[in-house]
Amino acid sequence: MADWTRRGFVGSLWGIAGATSLAGQQRSNTAHEMRTGQGSIKITDLRCAIIGRNPVIRIVTDQGISGYGQAESSKAYLKPMVLFYKNYILGEDPTNVERVMLKIRRLGAFKPWGSAVSAIEIALWDIAGQAAGVPVYKLLGGKVRDRVRIYNGGVRFPMNGQTPQDYAENMVKMKEAKEGFTLIKQAVGFHNPAMMRAAPNGWYDEPRTGAPHADRGLLTERGLEHIIACVEAMKKVLGKDIGLALDCGPGWTVKDAITFARALEPLHITWLEDLITGDYTPYPNADLFREVTQSTSIPIHTGEQIYLRENFKDLIEKQAVNIIGPDPVDVGGIAELKWIAEYADFHGIQIAPHGIFDGLIGLAAHVQMAATLPQNYIAFEYPLGQPEWWCEIVDGLPDPIVKRGFIDVWDRPGLGVTFNVQSAKSHLSDEDRHFFD
Repeated sequence: MADWTRRGFVGSLWGIAGATSLAGQQRSNTAHEMRTGQGSIKITDLRCAIIGRNPVIRIVTDQGISGYGQAESSKAYLKPMVLFYKNYILGEDPTNVERVMLKIRRLGAFKPWGSAVSAIEIALWDIAGQAAGVPVYKLLGGKVRDRVRIYNGGVRFPMNGQTPQDYAENMVKMKEAKEGFTLIKQAVGFHNPAMMRAAPNGWYDEPRTGAPHADRGLLTERGLEHIIACVEAMKKVLGKDIGLALDCGPGWTVKDAITFARALEPLHITWLEDLITGDYTPYPNADLFREVTQSTSIPIHTGEQIYLRENFKDLIEKQAVNIIGPDPVDVGGIAELKWIAEYADFHGIQIAPHGIFDGLIGLAAHVQMAATLPQNYIAFEYPLGQPEWWCEIVDGLPDPIVKRGFIDVWDRPGLGVTFNVQSAKSHLSDEDRHFFD
């Protein structure tokens, strides 16, 4: 496809969503008019509070409807960036999601700086769904599936060491987890500093110290063999019934990545993630990924740090990877991610969205989005409420949330989850005490 512009590809996602959901919107006109008093709804405020560790966004309107979004729990420093966008969106109709996003989308960037824009986008869809009286998935084109598969990237148990046996014992616990995961992701290689430091002289450089810093370099034979042995031990426990994906980097050389992938081919690993770039790398490197992808039968995966569809262009059009993993709260929002998923599907590429730290509001957004994704969808990374009291301040989630590795898609308007305001207020700082007022 020659044209990757926002007006290309079948008129863009916005045209697709509008066409496929027109009938539903017409049926909801009466409900919308009742909620808005025959007039357009307007944004009157944008707020941000740090609840637990997550920046939570609230968009307030003049019709008594509020929409919520949430950024990763590792990004409490984003509050000033969120509030930066306030003057850009005040007075706008939040149900005109794309019109609002055109004002702010250009002001974001690669992870972590796209998170504020993404969370605002999710809050806008929350309002739009409530105003129309339908779940967000209806506004994104309707359901493809009634339940969505999740994968485990965040349910973890303490480890006693970094030997293959330690990893095997840890997989036993994950295998027995109440969620009944069908797919588990484990950090290895440079994405797991403890594993790398357990093999002395594991690569031809020194470990970085101080503030978190990504290690990288050429692996030694000792280092490579240690990683492979740990993977073999984990896969032996999981067997054929539970998939094993590996979060590997970034930081590998192309040659080490190819050697590692080929060594693991008999194990049928679900994917190898972020070998070359990823995480907080502010660019994709499609040409190097393509070299790795063409050299192995194991699927190669990347994309969690990438902002906007334009920055997936080379990865998708060059078929540089087999699987992409954008995070809806980094990539520009849930509609942005759906557009990317559709374009990836057109090129034979699968999608497994990232989301480990997206929290319970983020979880709701994932569910609504994943219900609408095409059949290249594999699973999204299951976010947890951290600290655990988050589960006490959010209403509307199923109990249990996960059943045998899947989440049933709910039908309540908007994102379908709300705050138990009285409970939530007790966890607000003095600075954020007026967040729910």
